[in-house]
Amino acid sequence: MAGIVSFGAYVPIHRMNRTEFHRAWAGFPIPGESAVAAYDEDTITMGVEAAIDCIRDFDRQSIDAVFLATTTCPYKEKLGASIIATALDLRAGIRTMDITGTLRAGTTALATALDAINAGSARNVLVVASDCRLGAPSGMLEQMLGSGAAALLIGTDGVIAEIEGHSSLSDEFSGVWRSDDDLFVRSWEDRMTLEKGYSAMLSEAISALMQKYNLQADSFDKLVIDAPTNVTKQAAVAKKLDLDPAKIQDALFLTVGNTGAALASMMLVAALEEASPDQTMLYASYGNGADSFVLRTTAALANLEPRRGIKRHIESKLMLSNYETYLRWNGIIPLDAGRRPDPPPASLTALYRYRNEILALYGARCLNCGTPQYVNPSALLTTGVTPIRICAACHAKDQFEPYRFADKQATVFTFTQDNLAAGMDPPAITAVIDFDGGGRALFDVTDRDPSKLDVDMRVEMTFRKMFTNNGIHNYYWKARPIRCEDGNNG
Repeated sequence: MAGIVSFGAYVPIHRMNRTEFHRAWAGFPIPGESAVAAYDEDTITMGVEAAIDCIRDFDRQSIDAVFLATTTCPYKEKLGASIIATALDLRAGIRTMDITGTLRAGTTALATALDAINAGSARNVLVVASDCRLGAPSGMLEQMLGSGAAALLIGTDGVIAEIEGHSSLSDEFSGVWRSDDDLFVRSWEDRMTLEKGYSAMLSEAISALMQKYNLQADSFDKLVIDAPTNVTKQAAVAKKLDLDPAKIQDALFLTVGNTGAALASMMLVAALEEASPDQTMLYASYGNGADSFVLRTTAALANLEPRRGIKRHIESKLMLSNYETYLRWNGIIPLDAGRRPDPPPASLTALYRYRNEILALYGARCLNCGTPQYVNPSALLTTGVTPIRICAACHAKDQFEPYRFADKQATVFTFTQDNLAAGMDPPAITAVIDFDGGGRALFDVTDRDPSKLDVDMRVEMTFRKMFTNNGIHNYYWKARPIRCEDGNNG
């Protein structure tokens, strides 16, 4: 039976205590913290992080499709899933698809993946759900929303949670929406949005699932029901169906916030982290209708290597000290551009030619002596430097094979901090790093405390957005201090 083979997740390291929102605007204070995507993060970068966590010990060549579920794709006309697939170094002959326009995009993508596998058109499908929505300043949604991502590998071999059935409901209901030119999420008054929308439709979809598969109220060990911003409505839905509210999975509201299309998937990952074999789960999500699933965990769950997942990402955090940083990172307030020349326009030809070096972080390894070597693509793009032809160690000519650095850890050899360069998160920090196994290169450093950066610090690579030029989002890799110090870093 098809089901979940692996899972992964990502929560940005930066958190904002909600008292900062209250300090700025007063109003009604809400407890807890919100996960804040950094200035160099978006739906794509977070999706890559969650996917790496998911497939860290799987054969990447066995993946047949990547589905990205989001309401905040950086592009209106360009696939985000194809960028993720390239960054993950997946083969070209796969299916990629973005599923968007609804908060239940994650569960819709899961149902689509399940259909593809059951139809025989794919064996393994990577479903990535990622969102970073914004609420308008001074509003309640600004405090309630958070950013994050989750990834599920769907297949038939080594299944850790079988998907025994699912049911869907579609309805045209405008409770929460965002038009083509809206930056911030809009919503109608709570009584209509929650009672006529969330509570009614989610209850109907779950009831249909239970009737279809002859399930009783006590059939479930865990209730993974995504929550609106008013998390008490989860319990109201459970009680309406005679389900036990004590079995409801935590909605991450106090630690992360509502992550939109990624919320249901992130809650499922958190549930699977804590689950035991042979447990039955109800998994449901709402948004212009609802999707519901019944899952049963298997003995294979105990054999899955630990992931960073939800719990360990939440434990790893840096607190933002002020609300102004949040405004700056999200482009809500304008900044001085700095006294520097405008950057040259992005070359689509060069970005395509060096896509493996840029997006998948490929260098070369000498076939004669085995030395890995790397040339920063910026040199290839701007200075006319040619790709490596001569080995720096043994001087062999044109004897190289491709070598991927993205999954390698490294050690800081030297670094610099620049307080004069214009940037979103001063000081600007760059470091020369030595990769494990060989190779030295210069990278920007992100997700760091400048006071704690030091020579010999251990770092890992993270996929980030460098800048946007002529509507093109330029992605590349940065170094960051290793996020989870347990050796499980992919």
